Amino acid sequence: MATHDEVYQGIRSGFALPRPQSTTGFWSWVTTVDHKRIGIMYFVTSIFFFLVGGIEALFIRAQLFAPNLNLISADRFNQLFTMHGTTMVFLAVMPLSAAFFNYLLPLMLGARDVAFPRLNAFSYWMYLFGGIFINLGWFVEAVPAVGWFGYANLTSTTYTPGLATDYWALGLQILGIGTLVSGFNFIVTILNMRAPGMTLMKMPVFAWTTLVTSFLIIFSFPSVTVGLLLLTFDRLFGANFFEVAANADVVLWQHLFWIFGHPEVYILILPAMGIVSEILPTFARKPLFGYSVMVFSTMLIGFMGFMVWSHHMFTVGLGPVVNSIFSLATMAIAIPTGVKIFNWISTLWGGSIRFRTPLLFALGFIFMFMIGGLSGVMHSSAPSNAQQQDTYFVVAHFHYVLIGGAIFALFAGIYYWFPKVTGRLMNETLGKLNFILMFIGFNVTFFPMHFLGLMGMPRRIYTYGPELGLTFWNQVSTVGAFILAVGVAVFLVNLAVSLRRGEIAAADPWDARTLEWMTSNPPPVYNFAEIPVVSARDEFWARKYEGVAARESAAAHENSGERGIHLPGNSYFPILMAAGITIFSLGLLYHAAVTFTGLAITVLSLFGWAFEGVGGTIVYPEGEAR
Repeated sequence: MATHDEVYQGIRSGFALPRPQSTTGFWSWVTTVDHKRIGIMYFVTSIFFFLVGGIEALFIRAQLFAPNLNLISADRFNQLFTMHGTTMVFLAVMPLSAAFFNYLLPLMLGARDVAFPRLNAFSYWMYLFGGIFINLGWFVEAVPAVGWFGYANLTSTTYTPGLATDYWALGLQILGIGTLVSGFNFIVTILNMRAPGMTLMKMPVFAWTTLVTSFLIIFSFPSVTVGLLLLTFDRLFGANFFEVAANADVVLWQHLFWIFGHPEVYILILPAMGIVSEILPTFARKPLFGYSVMVFSTMLIGFMGFMVWSHHMFTVGLGPVVNSIFSLATMAIAIPTGVKIFNWISTLWGGSIRFRTPLLFALGFIFMFMIGGLSGVMHSSAPSNAQQQDTYFVVAHFHYVLIGGAIFALFAGIYYWFPKVTGRLMNETLGKLNFILMFIGFNVTFFPMHFLGLMGMPRRIYTYGPELGLTFWNQVSTVGAFILAVGVAVFLVNLAVSLRRGEIAAADPWDARTLEWMTSNPPPVYNFAEIPVVSARDEFWARKYEGVAARESAAAHENSGERGIHLPGNSYFPILMAAGITIFSLGLLYHAAVTFTGLAITVLSLFGWAFEGVGGTIVYPEGEAR
């Protein structure tokens, strides 16, 4: 009987060609349109911003360690608070999810790339330049201090003069363009580029969460984009969209922001749910329990995510009818989320479980997301919400969702797919130490915030008096934050060590289920020599264990040995166009000449892009590029 490795090699032999010669060096990365390289660049950049946001959080916790500390001023505290939230949401967690989308989605679908490779590169450069733009304020003493939500009228020129808020508003618009582009790109990729035989109900759950997330992006981001555009007009051109003195209604900003802001929560958490849904079956050695229900609950979460935004506004005076409607909707959205949790537990139940690091982080996700979800249901009640509003209870809730939830699942994904990207395994001992420190540090940091909130500690205060009785739990929380930071440091050490000296991964190190593991580690530039034909939901398992023979598409048999694989050519225009838009935005703050320079670069890049042609390389089965 054939061994597992022999079966694997037999399956893989029809799906790999000799790696073609490709350009190397710095400029090959700058001009790349390869979805895998773009995914790696997203990963490196988002990890950098994750560290920046974490350092900002440590300063915040250090300031709150004891009453009446003056480690940082009140204004600097507000700046750190604003930049921490902005960085973590827009520059760390969401782009880290995008790294997984970019690298894995075409491989999971049996495709050679995304639908629009150059547009994909453009989205990355918009993200990078937008992140740099927002953080430029640190170097010119123009750091925003308006909160990551930017409530009017704090953002008016009356209360925040100078350029700090302008950097924030324009930088978020740059980021928004790149994010919208990605959303459209992934939707087209999923709907049009799946392998033959892969119906929608045979897609991996991660592809489904990517699809729903992409729709959430394209329907929610226009709302905050409009709000930021109106704010920019107020600040730069003297408009009165949010000026109370001109009879404007500042609640308009809250509606525009939270119509985006609550779907944004699901933009952050749905990819994490998709990652966990791929990891649990692999390490339980069981198919995912209730696949169809998981898919429909994902769609329902996406739909209902637009129906609950006003629970962020229960205290602004919208009235009992509106509050009641949004309260019921907030309770209802817990149902599809609860369905997912029961399905994950049922997947584990009775399985042959292997407790490796990816599974530990996935289990941590389930545990802490449940805590965050339960406190979220508490917020759905308008009367209790009125008591918890703007207290540390809310801080505890959304950190359990976005760190205990999203970040732990993303770390699970990093450990799981690291051998696919690098060909090496991450160190298991360091991985488990990483999990233990982060799990303990996270809970020690944020669980006491429930108590602080119930004791009445408001959010966004930079100090407090000893008579309030808040000292002990603040000290516990600060100690936990530094334990969490040590856990992240262990992860960075593991990442560096594993990249250089990690154990060489087997061809199929986890005995995985999905198509990306049918290629080499790391995959060749063209992903698949022959596009696979899919006949089962867990296609790789079906080929290994159910006797399903590897098949090729009918086109593969035509002109055998003559048909080449077209690889799209690298291009300078995505980065040039992103740079032009960024220079244009910078010019709005400083000088018209800079504005017109940026506009000229943008227009010329657009024309160059349009007339650049397809270009690229044809790779033949013999590995020859002609």
